[in-house]
Amino acid sequence: MGSSTSSLTSTGGVTPLTINGISQYASDFQSILTRSVQVANIPIQRLQNQQTLIEQQMSAASGLSGAVAAVATDLGNLGNLGTSKALTATSTDSSVVSAQVTGATASTSYAITNVTSIARAASESSLNSYAPTDPVSSTGSLQLTVGSTNYPITLAAGSNNLTGLENAINGLNAGVTAQILTTGNGNYLSVSANNPGATTLQLVDDPSGTPKQLLTATNQGANTIFDLNGVSINTPQTSINDVVPGMTFTISGMTASNETATVSLSSDTSQVSSALQSLVSDYNTLSQQVSAQAGTGGALQGDSVIFQLRQAMLQFASYNVPGGSISSLADLGVTFDQTGTASFNASALSSLNNSQISGVFSFLGSATTGLGAMAAQFSAISAPSSGTLASEISSWTTQTQTLTTKISAATAQVNTMQTLLSQQLEAADAQVMELQSQQTLLTSTLQSLNYTTYGNQTQSTIG
Repeated sequence: MGSSTSSLTSTGGVTPLTINGISQYASDFQSILTRSVQVANIPIQRLQNQQTLIEQQMSAASGLSGAVAAVATDLGNLGNLGTSKALTATSTDSSVVSAQVTGATASTSYAITNVTSIARAASESSLNSYAPTDPVSSTGSLQLTVGSTNYPITLAAGSNNLTGLENAINGLNAGVTAQILTTGNGNYLSVSANNPGATTLQLVDDPSGTPKQLLTATNQGANTIFDLNGVSINTPQTSINDVVPGMTFTISGMTASNETATVSLSSDTSQVSSALQSLVSDYNTLSQQVSAQAGTGGALQGDSVIFQLRQAMLQFASYNVPGGSISSLADLGVTFDQTGTASFNASALSSLNNSQISGVFSFLGSATTGLGAMAAQFSAISAPSSGTLASEISSWTTQTQTLTTKISAATAQVNTMQTLLSQQLEAADAQVMELQSQQTLLTSTLQSLNYTTYGNQTQSTIG
């Protein structure tokens, strides 16, 4: 036997064994074992290579999904701006009133005058102070009144004190909170309404006998009172969202004499500009990823999702509305160079007149119309559970799990084969060693006979 080498060097998941050889041919037996394992491991390597490719596809698809989702979100935001007309509310006196747009879609203004009261919660305290063990009721029977609702209270002998009354009130679920105030003049009970607004807040001892009022009556709460476009408004809230549809007013201060605080709704094109800039940035990121994955060596080269993406991107880049004052993305300042890279020139948007600005929102559309509707095409690819990429990743996950099972089984078979073969080769090595020993013994015997018979040694043994 002569030693041999092989180009098959990988043994994958198989742990190589070393033969405990003792013969002069032990290294040859080891080479036989190593080569046999390498050959047996070729199918495993193929499965591992296939699994690695799938894992690369899964990783690439996951990264691509985020880039697609970003573009879908940007388009959705533009559709929302098309619906809302990017309206924003401003106030001439934010110390009196501020406003938020919650669905309004038309530019307008509102005059706030005669703010004479701002809603606050009722809050009263006990007329007298008490020591910890002082009784608060002459009979143990009391009545709390909140608004138009009466709540009877009965204090047991051991609870007829300030702490017992505090606990009883808080257990009524009456929309008020009681707490004990500790001062240098003693302990007082404070009862406060949980919500603002004018109300009745009273606490009467012995209501069925000789009634006695236990609370002050200095702060029974207040409503917000003002005029909106000359219409009187009286409400227990400081944030009013039920007067003008799609608008919330927050009253925070009173008007000066003859003051009018004006709240105006107008389109804020800076919101559109910011949304377009975000879209261009995310689109370019997506374009770069698609090019990398579809090019030579790309993990998703030839995958149908790349074709689907390119179609959606082409439709976006070429989107137009013939006949409108805004007919293409270029009218908004979004252009594409020869490589398909997008850029945004904000000055194109800021230079539009009022009529053209109206056309901007028509061009943007909504979630189901105009440019905004294109978000659905990208969402169909990136949706976490139902999108094209999610479906592919799910399929690949199943495939790689199946491959893992196959690799594990094949590795176990090769390990078993290696163990049996190593045992056989070690046995063969031992037999060779035994034959070598016998050969040595025979050679020695022949030399001895030759010497005793002829008085000389063979040539091979003469020093």
